[in-house]
Amino acid sequence: MRLLSYLVDGEPRYGAAVADGVIDLTRRIGRDFSDVKALIAANALSDAQEAIAGATPDYALDDLVLLPPVLAPEKLWCIGVNYAERNAEYKDNSDLPKYPSLFVRRMSSISGSGQPLEKPKVSDQLDYEGELVIVIGQGGRHIPREKAWGHIFGMTLCNEGTIRDWLRHGKFNVTQGKNFDRSGSIGPWIVTSDELDPRGPHDITTRVNGEVRQQDTTERLMFPFDYLISYLSTFATLKPGDMIVTGTPTGAGVRFDPPRWLKVGDVVEVESSRIGMLRNTVAAEQ
Repeated sequence: MRLLSYLVDGEPRYGAAVADGVIDLTRRIGRDFSDVKALIAANALSDAQEAIAGATPDYALDDLVLLPPVLAPEKLWCIGVNYAERNAEYKDNSDLPKYPSLFVRRMSSISGSGQPLEKPKVSDQLDYEGELVIVIGQGGRHIPREKAWGHIFGMTLCNEGTIRDWLRHGKFNVTQGKNFDRSGSIGPWIVTSDELDPRGPHDITTRVNGEVRQQDTTERLMFPFDYLISYLSTFATLKPGDMIVTGTPTGAGVRFDPPRWLKVGDVVEVESSRIGMLRNTVAAEQ
């Protein structure tokens, strides 16, 4: 199933994307589960599957304003330097990392598929980072790796947009450059694990104006999905709807000589063959 969130008359709703449109679940089962996060927390995927059986679409996908699939996850974790060769891009002669690099984003920094990516007034260094995202279904603490796969509800995509010259304003943190309003995006939907085995392998491709900039596969992750779940749950209880953005391949704009920053009007597409495509156009901050 492909679950997504969207606006209707300015109000957030959720539904299931099917071949010829979107079936609205808010009016079918919303009395019991108010949004995608509540559906996940209730382990109610079967209710959603029953609700769409034989139903005709309520909307055309192209007519909807899409939101991030999970509107208010308790935690949006982001993993850095996770694909082979990414460590070498830093040219600091450091050893391969023993543990994942980690930071968090606020949902105010994230837009839905089809919505503008915002280039801020204070910087020309808006960059793209295409990434796969795992969405937690069953929560837990101290989750062993051998049981981690059972905690994944599904997968989606992220453009983990970054304002590069704001990454090092503080001595140790990257938080500022990762949290500009509407600088990144997640979507278009969550493909659930009963349809898409998170064990993969999964491909990931990022294009800017049709040009491939990033391309890789989860077979080359330094810290695989099951490890990330086990590691994160060592110090923080994972909750239903939490999202883990699992790292970007080589080829971000900052790594070109000279760097290739995103400009107003650029179109960024992040795609995985078994998930779909997240697409956004860059717009100037108003």
